[in-house]
Amino acid sequence: MQGLADGYFVAPYTVGDYLAGLLGQGVVPTSDPVFVEAEQTVRDEARRWLSTGGTKSPEYYHRELGKLVWDYCGMERNQNGLEKALSEIPALREEFQKNVRVLGSAEGVNQSLEKVGRVADFFDLGELMCRDALMREESCGGHFRVEHQTDDGEAQRNDDEFAFVGAWEWNGDGTAQTLHKEQLVFENVKPTQRSYK
Repeated sequence: MQGLADGYFVAPYTVGDYLAGLLGQGVVPTSDPVFVEAEQTVRDEARRWLSTGGTKSPEYYHRELGKLVWDYCGMERNQNGLEKALSEIPALREEFQKNVRVLGSAEGVNQSLEKVGRVADFFDLGELMCRDALMREESCGGHFRVEHQTDDGEAQRNDDEFAFVGAWEWNGDGTAQTLHKEQLVFENVKPTQRSYK
């Protein structure tokens, strides 16, 4: 299941294919303004994490965030739990940003620094997963909203409103993501309710 949520497992397989198409186009010099800006952003971020002087490890916050997502945005979820997660995740993120302790330096390999960056990404991902689950007023697939079930306890889809492929656009830190929808059109097979009985 980790591979479904963790781009660190997916990216190596997708980026390589993209980069293969760029072969023969020449190397982007490290003096290119985009490269310089990206490198400076990474250096600033590393310096910020290393200077927090906090008392808790990245692993502590990873576990706490994971518990929130597990408890309130797991396979069975409900509106109250999702709203609770959406109120607790920002508070935990704020504590994380102020009180995480990152050991080592920005020079060379630093697994603690790598981990804190990953956990920061997981805060964004976990919060977005909860927002998406709260927005979906239906039960579908392996994700069961208890408010949306048949009298027999089966998942109740809402194909009129949620027959789409969704992609969330990142708009920067502190800014809500934008949902882009592509409607699904069923020409040969029509969706029907699934029964697990």
